[in-house]
Amino acid sequence: MKGIKIAAIFVFFTIFLASSCKNETKSDAPQFGKTGNPTIDSLTELIFKNPKNADLYFQRAKLFNEKGEQGGYDFAIKDMEYALTLDSNNVDYHHFLGDIYMDYSQSRLAVQTMERAASLSPTRLPTLLKLTEFYLITKQYGSALQTIDKILKQDPQNSDAYFLMGMVFKEQGDEPRAINSFQKAVDLNAENKDAFFELGQLFTKRGNPLALKYFDNALLQDSMDVNALMGKAFYLQSNNKVKEAIDIYRKIIINDPDYEAATFNLGFLYFEQKDYDKARQHFDMCIKTSPTYYKAYYYRGLVAEKKGDKAAALKDYEQALEFKSDYDKALEGVARLGKK
Repeated sequence: MKGIKIAAIFVFFTIFLASSCKNETKSDAPQFGKTGNPTIDSLTELIFKNPKNADLYFQRAKLFNEKGEQGGYDFAIKDMEYALTLDSNNVDYHHFLGDIYMDYSQSRLAVQTMERAASLSPTRLPTLLKLTEFYLITKQYGSALQTIDKILKQDPQNSDAYFLMGMVFKEQGDEPRAINSFQKAVDLNAENKDAFFELGQLFTKRGNPLALKYFDNALLQDSMDVNALMGKAFYLQSNNKVKEAIDIYRKIIINDPDYEAATFNLGFLYFEQKDYDKARQHFDMCIKTSPTYYKAYYYRGLVAEKKGDKAAALKDYEQALEFKSDYDKALEGVARLGKK
């Protein structure tokens, strides 16, 4: 539940809307001036000529939404709220508004929006599935299971419903029922990549080599799915298949050089192999990509300590503590080098 460069327009919008908000209600049509973005401005002109065309507000909201937290969500919401005053029965509008609210961290409004959509279309499976997903995100597990039950009464072979059921049980800590649900999901749909991934994760926790089979089944759907690749690499790493794990982490980094988790894990494996130069290189890369990655500072410090550079090690341990003050390993490193 991702552009268009419109950053400069939002200060103008904020000033414009602030001057008119005293008289504005949710039923008032949003009024925007020129933005400098030709696509948005052309839609605004069309809206001026066709102020009761709900789909035009929907199209403009989609463009605003692409800007996200840089100002776009507020304006997308205004457009969608007005579109719904013009066409309150349009379930797609409710879906999109719910997604905006969820992306904007307004989960309560997101759930309420999808509950309204479900009341309009109580048997529409995509709506019930999205509502279930929102219940899951907000940890309303009982409501999620009730909605799943409604889905399965209509469509007993719905793989997505069993996947969501598995997620509910997983988050509740009921791994046996989670596994049963995910297995049912893949039995019904052999292309349910997410269910295969979850099974791989759960079987990894159990140290069961079936984890590899599940990750490989996920990768059959998308050979570069980063979650499945990371899951498979971690299983291999945890079971002393270091070379195979290194090969997968390299594959991930070649495809996405900024994927810091793969870079860190690769550095960690090089560290364990006492290849300190390669380890440091990857911890450097990780810190460049993610400057607050405290574990990368710690392990880079550990590399420095292993190579006899205590000053550099101490600096990195202290930097790790800047980002996580209770990080035990870094605290031990500082104490070990003579500082409290």
